[in-house]
Amino acid sequence: MRWNAGRSRSGAIVILLGAIVGAVQFMHPSAVAPIAPFAHLVRGDSPLAALASPNAFGASREVRLRFALPGGELEFPVEVSGDPSSLSYVWVPARDAAGDEEIRPVNGARFVAPSAPGFYHLAIVRGGLRHVIPEPTLAVMVPFEQKVGGRLNGYKIGTYIAERLGHRDHPEGFLEVHEADLSLRVSTHLRLGDFLTHDQQENVWPKYVALNPRLLDKLELVLAKLGGRGTVAKVSESDVQNVALDVHSGFRTPAHNAGVPRAARDSRHQYGDAADVAIDADGDGRVTSKDELLVAQAVDQVETEFPDLVGGLGLYTSRRYRTPYVHIDTRGKRSRWKG
Repeated sequence: MRWNAGRSRSGAIVILLGAIVGAVQFMHPSAVAPIAPFAHLVRGDSPLAALASPNAFGASREVRLRFALPGGELEFPVEVSGDPSSLSYVWVPARDAAGDEEIRPVNGARFVAPSAPGFYHLAIVRGGLRHVIPEPTLAVMVPFEQKVGGRLNGYKIGTYIAERLGHRDHPEGFLEVHEADLSLRVSTHLRLGDFLTHDQQENVWPKYVALNPRLLDKLELVLAKLGGRGTVAKVSESDVQNVALDVHSGFRTPAHNAGVPRAARDSRHQYGDAADVAIDADGDGRVTSKDELLVAQAVDQVETEFPDLVGGLGLYTSRRYRTPYVHIDTRGKRSRWKG
């Protein structure tokens, strides 16, 4: 670990760590996130203060999840006040403040993810003091290899084309989603429930979702481009406001995708890096073809500024659809079409 004291702010010693690596499928953002909500922590008012460092929230500054596989090594961007030499850390389950994970010493840039899938907060420990960092949340995935016979813990997923061909072009893992997790904020404007497969398994819990943080980053960057025109609203800590955005389709299991009319056989929705969204980009209370053009312009701008987020853009305006919508993905190469 590189301890970068740099220019201290009121005596705070800052630890800057990188993005999730190793068994983690994550992007390496170049932009920084605002730290105004955490400003009180870096003044040295507390004997132990910790916060996520600016680059923890993606290029958009709005992504609220980090991803890892169980027990894998990862890096988590953190800033801590005071002497870093006696620090430890523990992962606190998001739904259980007590937690039961092992307390480990902070050892350079290396952190060890929890051994069980779920959602966790990082807590920095010094002596008898513990400071929980509320965001970003660490999402520990269920490894893809635990899917057996097209099912995972009773939830039907199906078979990926790559599995039939003996390739590894499939998600590294799936988020395990319980009903209590649906409102979990994955980014400023998006919740975990937005990405569930709309299949016939309404009463099957837990459900499983493949989700790529690069998609979240791209969607938030597009919304930021539209924010000056439309009615995209920020979400406060205490109140989730309605926004002019609807996710028609997020993750699709291969089993469900096979039954979706006109869906691509190897649709990016199956990999968690695509979403079909309807956005009232001009703020007139309707979603029309004009909104689609504004969204398309925003997508082009984002891909120009952030080439690592390049991907597909599909405009769906046919009368066969109740409302126009756009498909946005981060497949890694530019693709454009109309449906």
